[in-house]
Amino acid sequence: MRVYDRNLTGAAAAETGRTSETHGPDRAGGNSRSVAAGDGDRVELSGSLERLSRAVASDASGRAAKVQNIAAQYQTGRYQADSVATSRALVNETLASAVQ
Repeated sequence: MRVYDRNLTGAAAAETGRTSETHGPDRAGGNSRSVAAGDGDRVELSGSLERLSRAVASDASGRAAKVQNIAAQYQTGRYQADSVATSRALVNETLASAVQ
């Protein structure tokens, strides 16, 4: 991909005209997929990225089903929140964000 930015100077400006190319299969052993535009720009997506995309989509649908189930339980008055697990998760999240 080429980047045209008038604010770049020196070595950074020299690098904007370069394009990186990947040939053959990706390092994870999958096939790479290439899409080329008419102006010479090219994007390559690896098989690993495709597998990751599928996993994220699967996880999202699983989460949606879980939220739907909890919503149904809540609407019928059968949902019982685990206050101990909730408080632990809140404390752990706070401690983890304080470390960063």
